[in-house]
Amino acid sequence: MVRNIVLFMLILIAGTTVHGQVLDHSWGELVNSNEPNLYASPEILEVADNVLLLQKEIGGWPKNKQPQNITAKEKVQLHIDKNDNVGATIDNGATTLEMIFLAKVYAHHNHERYRIAFIKGLEYLIQAQYENGGWPQFYPLRKGYYTHITYNDDAMVNVMNLLRDIYETQKYDHLNISAALKNAAKNAFDKGVQCILKTQYKQNGVLTAWCAQHDVETYAPAKARAYELPSLSGKESAKIVLLLMSIKNPSEEIINSVTAASNWFKKAQITDTRVERIYNSDGKVIDKKVIAEHNVKPIWGRFMNLDDNRAFFCDRDGIKKYSLSEIGDERRNGYRWYTDEPQEVLDEFSQWQKNVTIKRTKVNKIDIYNMTVAKDGSGDFFDLQSAINAAKGFPDKSVTILLKNGIYNEKVKVYEWNTNMRIIGESTENTIITFDDHFNKINLGRNSTFHTPTFSIEGNDFYLTNVTLKNTAGEVGQAIALAVHANRVKIENCRIMGNQDTVYVTGEGYVQYFKNCYIEGTTDFIFGQATAFFEDCIIHSKKNSYITAASTPKGIAYGFVFKNCRLTAPKEVTQVYLGRPWRTHAKTVFLNCEMGSHIVPKGWDNWSNKEAEEQSFYAEYNNTGPGYIPKQRVEWSYQLGPNMIKEYERKTILGNSLWFQID
Repeated sequence: MVRNIVLFMLILIAGTTVHGQVLDHSWGELVNSNEPNLYASPEILEVADNVLLLQKEIGGWPKNKQPQNITAKEKVQLHIDKNDNVGATIDNGATTLEMIFLAKVYAHHNHERYRIAFIKGLEYLIQAQYENGGWPQFYPLRKGYYTHITYNDDAMVNVMNLLRDIYETQKYDHLNISAALKNAAKNAFDKGVQCILKTQYKQNGVLTAWCAQHDVETYAPAKARAYELPSLSGKESAKIVLLLMSIKNPSEEIINSVTAASNWFKKAQITDTRVERIYNSDGKVIDKKVIAEHNVKPIWGRFMNLDDNRAFFCDRDGIKKYSLSEIGDERRNGYRWYTDEPQEVLDEFSQWQKNVTIKRTKVNKIDIYNMTVAKDGSGDFFDLQSAINAAKGFPDKSVTILLKNGIYNEKVKVYEWNTNMRIIGESTENTIITFDDHFNKINLGRNSTFHTPTFSIEGNDFYLTNVTLKNTAGEVGQAIALAVHANRVKIENCRIMGNQDTVYVTGEGYVQYFKNCYIEGTTDFIFGQATAFFEDCIIHSKKNSYITAASTPKGIAYGFVFKNCRLTAPKEVTQVYLGRPWRTHAKTVFLNCEMGSHIVPKGWDNWSNKEAEEQSFYAEYNNTGPGYIPKQRVEWSYQLGPNMIKEYERKTILGNSLWFQID
């Protein structure tokens, strides 16, 4: 054993040290950073390995550790202490921050040890939860106030937000979390909500807010440190309410809870008062003063009496005082006694209440096969995703969603079980779905592109018409507006707008049909492996680059086919290629298309892949316009003859069924 420790120490001392931009960040800043190159750097791997070393055998992490600043001597001790499980916690962001960090590192570097550590952390969070739905501050349990249900510093809310991201979003799909674990995460979240509802404090029979911690048996507000007495918390309660407000299709109990808490925030707010901080020459707070001043934003006490909501303050003697000036310098200046966080709840409450009121009055009237979405409240839902979520899964007849005019700033996903669905916009110009995700914003490594779509389709036999889809991220790299990973999909009379990677069509052997659409972009703005037929479409290039980047699988008869389309561009755009092979067996054909002068005479590019010149299939037939110069095309492309055109009939490519004739 001693020999192994010595060897381990020698390895650590010989290792490299973390340097460069990694050290420019605190731990919290590092975890939440969206700097594009930070997680791709080799330095980040040393930090990640330190995070693994800090992880206890049970799966959780200790708090207040800076993994980018661990000495060789400390590493040896951490290795020895790893199995004791002492100090594993959710306090001060511990465990949740490490898991978020490891997920990002794994996305960029794909080292299995980071994925395993994340899964182990997830299992820890599920194991640490009380049966009543709450979480203690430490697990394994540590005697004292640490066993209380812990809302302090948003510990439980942080855990629940992470669990929901795991089972409800695509954010952690790259970790290949099992369906069983995702289901366990959902159950843990649901139990957590019930715990929150059970612990909401009643003042004279009226629901109010929450304490920073509650007794695990009685649910009553509980004492923590000497100066943290049972109370109502302005700070912790705000994040709890925002969590409840974010729940889709909330129950009556949740609605009543949020409404009551918001009413309490209004009642308990402190007006015409501000806190002034006094700093020394080193920027350290040396005093705080409470000053009366009109027309300032309201504030709330961190601790407020359970009976009358009056803000109070304590020294380490635990004696209540009702003026901040009455307590000593150490606690007065070293603790955050006031907060403005409830203002966010009040800012969002009116719209939230309007949304749930409409949903509540119509919940028993909604036809799950026929729904209407309207921003003005005249429909069944305010947002499209809620309607999709309410639709019957794997329906025995078609589901139709009418989408009224409006700008829907949301990220929409039609799930695999949303088969046989029709979404019909009121008008192409005024029914707009928009979002702004892009590669660096997602920041999940080399596959971040596939997490960026504004609109994603995974359900087979899908129809979309009279809608504008936008990715408004701008020219910041890959940013998908529409991703289609489904079979038998028809997109008609739609505008699909973006820059790089606007439309992603995929699914080996899947067929997809675009009719009378406007599609714009910059680089590779139509890409993927599906068989996609574009008819009577406008294909607009916004800059000198490439239109298509097909990745047709080997052995698939057709890739991208453009028929009767117009290829356009602004006057300043003069050098656009019809396509290049994202994969070696790419197939793209243009038939009877009008090509502007922006199309280069060569037509096609091999993407520095000589093998693709023999294995890909790039062809044209009977095109027109100044951009169609067949004699100057690259020698490895084809000009089709009349005898081959029957192979490119719509029914031949899309199949014998009539699904593509849907309207």
